[in-house]
Amino acid sequence: MRQLTTERAAIIILFALLFALAARIPTDTDTWWHIRSGEYTLTHGMIYADPFSFTKAGEPWINHSWGSQIILYGVWQLAGNVGLAVYTAGLATAGMWFIYRMCAGNTYLRAFALVLGAATAAVFWSPRPQMLSFVLSAAVLYLLHLHKRRGVDRLWWIPVIMGVWGNLHAGFSIGFIFLGGSIAGEILGNIFTPKAEAAVPWRGIRKLILVSLVSAAALLVNPYGAAMLAVPFQTLGIGALQNFIQEWNSPDFHQQQTWPFVALLFGTLGAVGASSKRLDWRDFVLVVGTAFMGLLAGRNIAVFAVVATPVLTLHLAAALDERGWILTPVRRVTPRMARLNALLVGLVLLGALAKVLLVLDAETVQTAQEEFLPVRAVDYLNETEPPGPMFNSYNWGGYLLFARPAAPVFVDGRTDLYGDAFLTDDYLKTATGGNDWRETLDSYGIRLVVVEAGSGLARALRDESGWSLDYEDEQAVVFTREAAE
Repeated sequence: MRQLTTERAAIIILFALLFALAARIPTDTDTWWHIRSGEYTLTHGMIYADPFSFTKAGEPWINHSWGSQIILYGVWQLAGNVGLAVYTAGLATAGMWFIYRMCAGNTYLRAFALVLGAATAAVFWSPRPQMLSFVLSAAVLYLLHLHKRRGVDRLWWIPVIMGVWGNLHAGFSIGFIFLGGSIAGEILGNIFTPKAEAAVPWRGIRKLILVSLVSAAALLVNPYGAAMLAVPFQTLGIGALQNFIQEWNSPDFHQQQTWPFVALLFGTLGAVGASSKRLDWRDFVLVVGTAFMGLLAGRNIAVFAVVATPVLTLHLAAALDERGWILTPVRRVTPRMARLNALLVGLVLLGALAKVLLVLDAETVQTAQEEFLPVRAVDYLNETEPPGPMFNSYNWGGYLLFARPAAPVFVDGRTDLYGDAFLTDDYLKTATGGNDWRETLDSYGIRLVVVEAGSGLARALRDESGWSLDYEDEQAVVFTREAAE
């Protein structure tokens, strides 16, 4: 009991609260096409051509997330919505553990920074393959941190991680961003501040380059071979992502969920300014680079959180030490204090468990999913089974191909499959009720439309002869084309 110091109790409480924070109801529509893809891979083998839509049926598709999809499907089969929430919370907590290990300062400073970092990264957390990228990116940065800050060389684990990562998610590009940023930062450091305390010598830089090359070779060990390397570049080249999909847009700072990102960015800049400790060139390159990525696309904010949180603590701890504001940790406590710490830990663990159970209550989950997903509309479709082909909302395509597996979708979240021309000309102009929406529906032989109740296409179809409004709720509408006489 005397080993349960206040600092250790604080660490347990911190990670219990982080787990509770990350446990959330799965409402992301992309979750469901990933689960369906995992099921299909297990039952039919690797996917090399699209099996889910009628618009791109049979066209080549690199399913870069196949490994994580199998994991998601297994979690879903094992424990349903609860399993998905616990899966997300577990991966989020594991990623924050790596970040905690990189942080400087005492327990309380680390806890403060970790809460801020978690609040920043939380906008990214959902039961999707990107959660594995979050953990693995933190692990790669941790190995680079050990090499630079502590002189512990475990760099050869990075190619192993990258080889696994290449079969889980195209987010493996983050690993190369960290490697490339580290190499560039260390080169600048050796040129401008070669005698700096944390500078990696030239031989260390050569090893980083070699590790990067071996990591790139390790990525080739996947079902799609060298084509996997091009996936991140192909994805970034899709203009419709940046123009119309929220997570690929620049953050909207009017939304409170983006404010932790602002606080972490400004806090890091302030800590660097308040400390006389020189900003390391590697830290500069990574912080500036990932901050730019976060400002460019909201989905990159979590990458910035992984990088910036340890840098914040490094300079904030130095600034506090320079001013003599030091808390000396207590190594042993009295039996009474240990009992109080144990009681506090127990209460917090019970509270965190209660929060998780409350969030994952079946009725609460049902209500939340009905708010974000067309659950009731799909129930209607499964009962009546109206004939297709179907035109559907992009936002709901992933859920529709999961909940109505026998009905091919028009479009879903696989933007790398559909491409710019289709998403812009065939989908978006039609979904908004643009001038050519009739031509698109006719050219694809659409007989069934499932879209948002307030969409432009829904408004147009309400007044269109030959179409019948068969189902409507506050979220979704279902139209069917009347049979020609």
